Amino acid sequence: MLFKEQYEEIAALSKQIFNNPELGFKEFKTKATVIDFLKKVNPAIELEEFSTTGFKTTLNAGKNLNIAFIAELDAVYAPSHKWSDPETGAAHNCGHYTQVGIALALYSYLFKSEAYKNFDFNLTFVFVPAEEYLDLAYRAKLLAEGKISYYGGKPEAMKLGVFDDIDVGICVHAMGGEFPERTIEVNCDLAGFLYKKYTFKGKASHAGFDPFSGKNAYSMSTLFNVALGLSRQQLNEREMVRINPIVMDSDMSTNVIPNQITVGSDIRTQSIDYMKEVVKRMDDAALGSAQALQGEVELETQMGYLPFVQDRYLNEFVISTFEKNDEIAAIKNNNPISAAGDIGDLSYLFPCIQVGYSGFTGTIHGDDFIDVDPEYIYEIFPRFMAQVLEEMSGKIDRDKLYKRSYAEYEVLLSSILD
Repeated sequence: MLFKEQYEEIAALSKQIFNNPELGFKEFKTKATVIDFLKKVNPAIELEEFSTTGFKTTLNAGKNLNIAFIAELDAVYAPSHKWSDPETGAAHNCGHYTQVGIALALYSYLFKSEAYKNFDFNLTFVFVPAEEYLDLAYRAKLLAEGKISYYGGKPEAMKLGVFDDIDVGICVHAMGGEFPERTIEVNCDLAGFLYKKYTFKGKASHAGFDPFSGKNAYSMSTLFNVALGLSRQQLNEREMVRINPIVMDSDMSTNVIPNQITVGSDIRTQSIDYMKEVVKRMDDAALGSAQALQGEVELETQMGYLPFVQDRYLNEFVISTFEKNDEIAAIKNNNPISAAGDIGDLSYLFPCIQVGYSGFTGTIHGDDFIDVDPEYIYEIFPRFMAQVLEEMSGKIDRDKLYKRSYAEYEVLLSSILD
């Protein structure tokens, strides 16, 4: 009954967050809203803050297994969204505001009912900033000032030791698309990505009077684009490779042969090894294109996020809970996509799952994305996740879990960027 009783308050709080979207590492109003609610539920709550706007709190059952329930605080940069912030361009068209509502609904239920005391694990709620990989100029400034070390909120939290005491990670996420019935999704693997910059350099000359003395950097970038397009036939379809080159900077003028142009692109794959292989092909295409037109190219690689392979063992508990549940009609299983998230980085440290939930209309990250089934999102789905936790209690086999260190994570990133 508690989920039904608290539904109106949770829905209103989530709407408040939706109406006040904030970009990563700037979620100050969101943080205050969430903490105010948590302190109302539990005046004696203990909070550990990190990364400017991140924080966590634990429902401690005195156990030596610790499960994290993770919610993301940030919005997307989408100034054309109907409900975007006119000053910052931020908009909640990825559904993170509903994640927060679900986490708060779950915390409130478990604390008030004291149901967490029956678990054979502790449950830590982690509210993480900056999941979306954007607003990079601001984050570069934070990096230069030594305030952060990573563009993504979860890698930054990993560096700070926020997840050192965690053994299992559970996240939830809005499902893209519209569904005729209430639906969940499991085992939806995500791509990893790198960010590449190619700065082609030529030689300027007058485009009308003396084009013969110039070396056209724009032509080099065009040749590079053609090479990428022709190479797509050779890419493994199972890896769901995505490449999206764009012109980021140039000094072009119609009467001058351009001597410099920068092309940026992400590169997404389902595995790290194939990511390295495709990046090598891209680098070769850039070097060859510059050389073909007697120019040069500078290569820059920036780490994005690691691929996310959901833990199949842990998702068995979600599936078995669904089979016993009579409120949710449908389940999707094993449908990988090329979207990415920093949950992939976290899953390197320990097993993680991300359970999808429907209840939205419009295109995710689009101008029209919004929830249309709040009862499902804020009452029924949190109740389902509570049932998942109950299903897990007393049944998790520690031998089927793994644990890696942040130092090992750093070594992996170095191997990718070298």
